[in-house]
Amino acid sequence: MKEISSRENPLYKELKQLATSSQARRKAQRTLLDGVHLCEAYLQLAGDPLMCVASASACSQAEAAAILAQCEGRRVSCILLPDALYHALSQVEQGVGILFVIATPQAAMPAQLTRSAVLLDRLQDPGNLGSILRSAAAAGIKQVFCSPGTVFAWSPKVLRAGMGAHFLLEIVENADLASVMRGAALPVLATSSHAAQTVYDIDLSQPVAWLFGHEGQGVAQDLLAQATQQVGIPHLGAVESLNVAASAAVCFFEQVRQTLRA
Repeated sequence: MKEISSRENPLYKELKQLATSSQARRKAQRTLLDGVHLCEAYLQLAGDPLMCVASASACSQAEAAAILAQCEGRRVSCILLPDALYHALSQVEQGVGILFVIATPQAAMPAQLTRSAVLLDRLQDPGNLGSILRSAAAAGIKQVFCSPGTVFAWSPKVLRAGMGAHFLLEIVENADLASVMRGAALPVLATSSHAAQTVYDIDLSQPVAWLFGHEGQGVAQDLLAQATQQVGIPHLGAVESLNVAASAAVCFFEQVRQTLRA
């Protein structure tokens, strides 16, 4: 295990850039997995990281020590940092003190949309995106298409909210949603508060693509016009609409319910 003790170390500076700059993460095509849960999920579902970084105090923690031992056994490069240097990289308060550096997966655009999928138009909030990814993975949906202007799916905040769901999904970023919809061999459903039918009125026992939009502006009008159908989510309280992540979860699990019943 290599020890780094200086903030001026070139490798530490690279790690700091990955930790603090979305632009740096996109340019390097690398990101950070912060915390025991994400690291364990990556080892189980995706393979070996490029690098494992631990704080000095993490070595005395059983969970972190087990991950370090596993990485060393797989000949993954392991870096040990003083706690003060490590905390400058981590956004997890009172975490155990371990993170991975991984290559950002680059999912290929399919020739045609044939499986249940999620299309996201300019989502801005990392927590919303991570929650949607987690719900999609739990519902058995494999493909997610993010339009330009959507928050970076592999940012540390989205990764933490996703809780490992990323490693079960094919996530296409900067996707031309209009093109994806034109090539879809299944219905594309968009949620709308003005829809005549609700999500409970339509047949979801077959694959569909779900279209969700910007938290404040919703789905762009040109994309909304391309959707096969608009559906609503009924609610009884005096609120105008649901949070987009909550709406997505309702839709996904109504689809699960109907699929299991079929």
